[in-house]
Amino acid sequence: MDKLQTMKAFVTVVTEGSFTQAAERLSTSPQLISKYVAQLERQLNVRLLNRTTRRIHLTEAGQLYLLRAQNLLNEVDTMEAELADMSTQAQGTLRISAPVSFAIQHLGPAIQEFQQLHPKVTVDLQLNDRKVDIVDEGFDIALRIGKLKSSSFVAKRIAPIRLVICAAPQYLRENGVPRHPSDLAHHRRLYYSYADLKSTPESFIPNAQTQEGALYSNNGDVLVAAAMAGAGILMQPTFIVGSFLKTGALQQILHDFEPEPIALYAMFAHRQFMASKVRAFLEFINDYYGEPPYWDNF
Repeated sequence: MDKLQTMKAFVTVVTEGSFTQAAERLSTSPQLISKYVAQLERQLNVRLLNRTTRRIHLTEAGQLYLLRAQNLLNEVDTMEAELADMSTQAQGTLRISAPVSFAIQHLGPAIQEFQQLHPKVTVDLQLNDRKVDIVDEGFDIALRIGKLKSSSFVAKRIAPIRLVICAAPQYLRENGVPRHPSDLAHHRRLYYSYADLKSTPESFIPNAQTQEGALYSNNGDVLVAAAMAGAGILMQPTFIVGSFLKTGALQQILHDFEPEPIALYAMFAHRQFMASKVRAFLEFINDYYGEPPYWDNF
């Protein structure tokens, strides 16, 4: 027999003053209420109530149990109310993992606007370009950039991500403008260490012939700074290089060989019983950047 049910039956009998009134309050029969109380006394091996034909009286053990039971039932009611609120109103701490460069350049304003719409949500934003384990590391959402792979997690596509090949005008003047990907073999290339090789053109996959004199980094901003200083040719997403292409600090090359676009995804563990804070963020971020996104305006 359910302990909370028997506990609630006992407390209701005491507060209502009779088994009959307790049964009416709980929409059941007096016989069942009496069965619950008797079962509770057998479980505890102590008498909680002295019954007469007209009244019921609490024993000393019954008084102690009543106080504790009321506190426990109040705690359960409070917990259920709080959980109900969490399923309907966005609140609590939302832990998000996001790529470093993307978050620094494009996520700050979005987080601020989201929190203005949902002031009860605290955001814990962790920046990391590696693929975090959402469940083991306690994240609600992981923003990832690449091609979608099979996974036990759920993925929601947020925005397309263009990849362009570019270099500083100075570098191109001094070293020539490649007209075909095969021409890149004669140029210094700047490589992103965490690049998804399945999404990377062959000309930007390091090998024994291309490693000498190359620059590698696990941060796109470092590579962009090196490119603008004339260090070589790089392939980077437009959310990093778009503003520099617009100002002319970088120049796109090999337009006809632009890699196939990838995408920004929001990864999360489950669709079922999704917390309102997660649902609210996914709904908010879905249309935030546009398609094409604003950073492609160059």
